[in-house]
Amino acid sequence: MTTNTHTPDPSGGPVDTAPVAKDAVTAVDPRLLVREEGLQGYLKEFGRKLRGGDLGALPVVVGIAVIWAIFQWKDDAFLSPKNLSDLSILITGTGLISVGIVFVLLLGEIDLSVGSVSGLAAAILAVLNINHGVPEGIAVLTALAAGAVLGALHGFFFAKIGVPAFVVTLAGLLAWNGLMLQVLGTTGTIGIDDDSFVRSLTAHYFTDIAAAYGAATVAVVGFFLAQFLDSRRRAAVGIPSRPLAEILVRTAVLAILAYAAAWKLNEYKGLPLAFVIFLVVLVFFDFLVRRTSYGRKVIALGGSVEAARRAGINVAAIRISVFAIAGFMAASGGLIIASKTASASQQAGTGNLLMEAIAAAVIGGTSLFGGRGSVWSALLGMLVIGSISSGMNLLGVSNSIQYMITGAVLLAAVVIDSVSRRTQRSAGRG
Repeated sequence: MTTNTHTPDPSGGPVDTAPVAKDAVTAVDPRLLVREEGLQGYLKEFGRKLRGGDLGALPVVVGIAVIWAIFQWKDDAFLSPKNLSDLSILITGTGLISVGIVFVLLLGEIDLSVGSVSGLAAAILAVLNINHGVPEGIAVLTALAAGAVLGALHGFFFAKIGVPAFVVTLAGLLAWNGLMLQVLGTTGTIGIDDDSFVRSLTAHYFTDIAAAYGAATVAVVGFFLAQFLDSRRRAAVGIPSRPLAEILVRTAVLAILAYAAAWKLNEYKGLPLAFVIFLVVLVFFDFLVRRTSYGRKVIALGGSVEAARRAGINVAAIRISVFAIAGFMAASGGLIIASKTASASQQAGTGNLLMEAIAAAVIGGTSLFGGRGSVWSALLGMLVIGSISSGMNLLGVSNSIQYMITGAVLLAAVVIDSVSRRTQRSAGRG
């Protein structure tokens, strides 16, 4: 490097640049260097991220691969088309609830009421539609609206009154479970007609093979266009962006996974409607979190409430809206679960539903400490939990063992999250 060629103005006027030290080196964005070095640069960058605690989805992806390999080795029916199709439906109801939990965790808070809200939503639907003859569409919208209102109510007490989220949602867990029992009345269980819209949510399959392959094609093309257009926008303003070769590699990996899944599903009954709904919800909320100002406000609020407030963010409004989303998604998951069981019962929303929804978000990579996570955590985490449950059932293992293994996986996820945050702080990135 050479010294600055511009000399100071002797008259004391402004200068173009400050003098540069003799041996100074111009700072270059490391992402640019990585892409100039090719594959070796990417390997170095990957190692640097691991050392810095930026693990991303790597632990859970490796975990899923190991779980699937073990169960397939123990029983070759695990990766059969039927079992994978059943797994895709199994994870949908709790997965939708977990999407709402992801939003709450991004704030660094917790919502213990989602299980009871999901059961109450199913009860409202069944009582209105079956017992009182209300049109099914209106009953569904009423149940979803009730979930959103109850979530907003939790958010109001938390954001405006100052009641801790843990306490207000714990109260909601008890209160809405009691209200569900009151709504169902003495019958206890209300069946849902097999020919109803709600029942079709988990019973319907797109049997035409073009449906699954078409969905895979839409996913691959959509992913490529989103990555390509984002890269062009970043390059146009001088921000480091992904080169075309990297985008093509990422797209190729997604294409392999998507078309393999489509092939497997077509080997059984076809593409399940429930799984399509889950994926559409994930894409929508992922866009909301990563591509909108609202999503950035949620992330900022989870990182530092005081900093978010000083930046002009309406903290109370964001908190209330996040809990409303959690309530809405809890109601959505409750309807899917009612569809699968073909009933609304007093056991709806109880058991290990709440723990699985929270565990899925954490296992999938959303931090318990707020400010870091992805909506796709719900899918990855549910794949882990659902795969363990499905594999254990195939092997005839008792529920007690399943709970212990799931608990151990959850603990491992929290430990990894804690160690990752500590490593990032040590590296000056936390």
